[in-house]
Amino acid sequence: MTYKNEYIASTQHPDEFWLKQASNIAWFEPPLKGCQATDNGYYDWFRGGQLNTSYLALDHHVKNGRGEKTALIYDSPVTQTTQYFTYNELLSQVAAFAGGLSTLGVSKGDRVIIYMPMIPQAAVAMLACARLGAIHSVVFGGFAANELAVRIDDAKPKVIVTASCGIEGTKILPYKPLVDEAVSLASHKPSACVLFQREQLTAKVDEETDHDWNTLVENSTPAAPVAVDATDPLYVLYTSGTTGKPKGVVRDNGGHAVALHYSMGAIYGISEDDVFWAASDVGWVVGHSYIVYAPLIKGATTVLYEGKPVGTPDAGAFWRMIENHKINVLFAAPTAFRAIRKVDPDAEFFSKYDTSSLRTLFMAGERLDPPTYYWALEKIGVPVIDHWWQTETGWPICSNPMGLEPMDTKPGSSSVPTPGFNVKVLKGPNEEQTTGEKGAIAIKLPLPPGCLSTIWQDHQRFKDGYLREFDGYYSTGDNGYVDEDGYVFIMGRTDDVINVAGHRLSTGEMEEVLAAHPAVAECSVIGVNDALKGQLPVGLVLLKDGVSVDEKELEKALVQRVRDAIGPVACFKRAIVVERLPKTRSGKILRKLLRQIAANETVSVPSTIDDPASVKEIESLMRQKGLVEVSNSLNCEA
Repeated sequence: MTYKNEYIASTQHPDEFWLKQASNIAWFEPPLKGCQATDNGYYDWFRGGQLNTSYLALDHHVKNGRGEKTALIYDSPVTQTTQYFTYNELLSQVAAFAGGLSTLGVSKGDRVIIYMPMIPQAAVAMLACARLGAIHSVVFGGFAANELAVRIDDAKPKVIVTASCGIEGTKILPYKPLVDEAVSLASHKPSACVLFQREQLTAKVDEETDHDWNTLVENSTPAAPVAVDATDPLYVLYTSGTTGKPKGVVRDNGGHAVALHYSMGAIYGISEDDVFWAASDVGWVVGHSYIVYAPLIKGATTVLYEGKPVGTPDAGAFWRMIENHKINVLFAAPTAFRAIRKVDPDAEFFSKYDTSSLRTLFMAGERLDPPTYYWALEKIGVPVIDHWWQTETGWPICSNPMGLEPMDTKPGSSSVPTPGFNVKVLKGPNEEQTTGEKGAIAIKLPLPPGCLSTIWQDHQRFKDGYLREFDGYYSTGDNGYVDEDGYVFIMGRTDDVINVAGHRLSTGEMEEVLAAHPAVAECSVIGVNDALKGQLPVGLVLLKDGVSVDEKELEKALVQRVRDAIGPVACFKRAIVVERLPKTRSGKILRKLLRQIAANETVSVPSTIDDPASVKEIESLMRQKGLVEVSNSLNCEA
């Protein structure tokens, strides 16, 4: 089918379309219906169907004679290690670890937090949870102890799975002390911790609660896959919210499997014979969808990389990976290519490697700026595809459908809506914008399979955050427009969540950290555009009356506080003392105005402003401090 026919079928006859796609995966009990309304005012997919995601990713391929095919390639330049796992080998490890988890009392519906570096055991732990019908929640290893504690209290896991350390470039980051601190901070206490000891650092263990990974596996009986309902949760993945409290995005088993299997063919053009590399982390949604689940459900080979685009050891790291593993499709964030371009602008390293296996380069996680797009297109010489999606959707909302009908690209656009996503630009409730006019990007309900089903333990927050703004639509929180050819252009966020190197972070959460300093009376955190990271957070702080501090020392202390509370992933490096912040008469800080100043846009001063003179004052200071578009000086290593 052409893209147009496929898209029309998916949006006008979604039940028929998605039931057909569902027939392409192996069910224990196939569904008879596609989308159905729920009692809580939403929709679910494939109710009545039963399956197991681990079975789809592993057992199904082994039973069909593909057990000796390479399932996973682990490449770690930081440890100089490369490992290859066949589907047989990966199934054996997953079944054994699932058996180990079951001896710790983990069963269907229980939660398991996975706090791991980019090693094969992270993927094994995820698939083992899925095998038992347990719900995993992967927390990025760079997050601080109190952030992990918040997630422990929300998910209430029975077990935590971790490693002794992570490796970031040349730095060894101890994980176990962070886990221990998080457990001490949390009200909920997991009953056990499974620890994988890495040779780079051995962690101290608590004999009462800690279990060695290898010992646990050796003493376990391999677990068989447990049948779960299509609507049962597969995982909870936390993403930043505008209130500072993380939102636990819930993904189901059935819709997730169907959508990801479909996307591998329709969007990425991947077959069972291909090698697919998503250069991300399992702590993020890209790692869930396109390192662990989608390639394996499809029966392809996936790549797990423990390294950086530069510095491990050089700017040729990605090109070496492509040559060594004959990678066909690469998916990474624009930040990675900005970093490579910064170090190697003429792509001298690229010419040293044979990258002839590469067919397509996909980018997502943040806006792909035209200079980076053109550089990649010129230097790499394959189609460069910008596509747009969210943690909440779990797979692309818009993309160039390379597996259906490759289209021309338009720099600055994430191409056309993916089949299943009925994308609209709204001016107001149920009022669609005309072609080319900017507005709020929304998706007409029902969302296709694979999208979030709710927020963990808080469905009202889900409805308030995503469904209330436009009746009958899912609000993406992004602004943009659709041109005359149907191409979607995303212009920016409508909330106070910023995008740092593809990681969505809450400015409200950072403000809470800054405001807790005894010298700070008030503060605002905004995102400043950055040529490498996309956006970087900057704190504007008001001191308490009568407080006198060294501004450089205060900045150093505030930076450390954010690092301790949120982690280095926030890349928070600047905190500027200001005399006053522009506010409304009711005392609300005009954050939108501050963002406009930083972006060097025309400032819209509202009539409700308390002191108009404060606008020029803050604009002058921000320009003096180099915080106005574009501030390359803020670049930092997370």
